[in-house]
Amino acid sequence: MPVTQFSSSHMAAAIDAVQARIVEDAVSLRQTPPQPSANDQAPRADGFASLFERAVHHVDAQDRAAAEKMAAVDAGQSDDLVGAMLASQQASLSFSMLMQTRNKIVGAMEDLIKLPL
Repeated sequence: MPVTQFSSSHMAAAIDAVQARIVEDAVSLRQTPPQPSANDQAPRADGFASLFERAVHHVDAQDRAAAEKMAAVDAGQSDDLVGAMLASQQASLSFSMLMQTRNKIVGAMEDLIKLPL
């Protein structure tokens, strides 16, 4: 019985860690990009497109890292099955959040297109 309790508390802690990471990512996405100073050579293109592109690359990197961890466990190079499963779940949640964001953006663009001029 204590093994089940340890697993439950360990899983709860892992879920809390994933939720904290999602909140951190959401906060970083909400932050406005810094304004270029007069000393900058070229103006930065930190608009919405570059912000979304960085989010896509971040989600892709998480997916690749999770796949590497799972491959290492499958090949017997690692015995961190829990870490691999958590990384896989985190990558899955990040991808789901990215798809929901994309769907909201597409819906908003469709609404803008339908507006009468």
